[in-house]
Amino acid sequence: MGAVTSPRPDEASNNTLLRKVVTASMAGTVVEWYEFFIYGTAATLVFPAVFFPGETAKTGLIYAFSTYAIGFAARPLGGLVFGHFGDKFGRKRLLQLSIVLVGISTFLMGCLPTHDQVGFLAPLLLVILRFVQGFAVGGEWGGAVLLVAEHSPNSKRAFWSSFPQSGVPLGNFIATVVLLSLYALLDDAQFLSWGWRVAFWLSAIIVFVGWYIRRTVEDAPVFVQARERADTDPPEKLALVTVFKAYPRQVLTAMMLRAGENVLYYIVVTFSITYLKTIGVDTLRILAYVLIGHFVHMFWIPLVGAWGDRIGRKPIYLAGAVLMVGYPFFAFSLWDDNMGGQVHVWLTVLAVTAGLLVHGLMYALQPAMFAELFPTSIRYTGVSIGAQLTSVVTGSVAPLIGVALLGGAPDYDWTNVAIYISIMGLVSVVGALLYRETKGASLTDLDTVEHERVLAERV
Repeated sequence: MGAVTSPRPDEASNNTLLRKVVTASMAGTVVEWYEFFIYGTAATLVFPAVFFPGETAKTGLIYAFSTYAIGFAARPLGGLVFGHFGDKFGRKRLLQLSIVLVGISTFLMGCLPTHDQVGFLAPLLLVILRFVQGFAVGGEWGGAVLLVAEHSPNSKRAFWSSFPQSGVPLGNFIATVVLLSLYALLDDAQFLSWGWRVAFWLSAIIVFVGWYIRRTVEDAPVFVQARERADTDPPEKLALVTVFKAYPRQVLTAMMLRAGENVLYYIVVTFSITYLKTIGVDTLRILAYVLIGHFVHMFWIPLVGAWGDRIGRKPIYLAGAVLMVGYPFFAFSLWDDNMGGQVHVWLTVLAVTAGLLVHGLMYALQPAMFAELFPTSIRYTGVSIGAQLTSVVTGSVAPLIGVALLGGAPDYDWTNVAIYISIMGLVSVVGALLYRETKGASLTDLDTVEHERVLAERV
């Protein structure tokens, strides 16, 4: 490994480059998840009244969360398009484009007219912008994590590539601070009228910073080598065809690993807000509880990544998936103590934070695991399919399913919601069992094996 044989100046130079790449990758992840938390919170607190007035509270929430799901529906398309061109032209170019698209669509959401002003055109425009946003985000994650994973040394890939994942709680943390500030400074009427728009507009600052940083990084040597090889020996099939034909087990494994983690996250950070608000907890308190969870989550993810390099990816991921099966019964029992507005602060914080800790055991390791499943020539496409195609039927509809399964007043029975979460946890348990440990794997060796296999098939 380079860290053992290289002289200290080279090691320091490599670490400096890695930090620069990590910063560039995290910038986009922060923007992406700042927006998604803002949107998810707005879907709970604002959109039913602004875009779907006249509906019952539950129907308005279902409509709002349906627009939330539109972004996920666009993700696989974005993942395929960005993955195809990212494997062909490089990660850097596509990442610059994706962050601009996310930023423009998010900013314009804050400019939308209300239903009272333009009627059904308002939710229609929201859906269009949400689709564009989801399309860009679908290509963002794969490129961001691969930029880091492909620059990382084999023995520390899980640690370094976990940092873009930390951009998720960091983006959500910033979003929560913004929402808390607006909610504290404005009354309900002001927040509903224009305050929520400010949160969307502020994303432009993060987008500009992220775009500027990404201009200064380059693709990893392993990708450059793969492109040079492809130029002299071009593939016979599209990357999409190759992924499904040559790597069906890897695709299935990635999708099953992703399924439970994706559902758990959106239940904890989106549906929990809906549930706590439904049983009488003040919105300001809910945002404060989630803020604490995001803060802990942010530092937990790199720690789990480091464990993944020492212990292995499989045992840690499996532990997270198993814990997810029992988590909802633990969490809802604690949240229930708030019924009727009798707030039990630390029990509520414990339930939210515990969910994010369980989530981190899985989420932190995905970049390294997914990157090591596919060769460089199709890695962007393979990773994007595994992550984004799964999100359509998992995270996108998790809050919607939660609302639909939740019992009505006065008990708000959550049993069916908990069973749903546990079943999705079992899916990831199976995925973890199918996964073949890739700790310390060499991406260059993987590329060599793939190249030899393709040549043999042609002969």
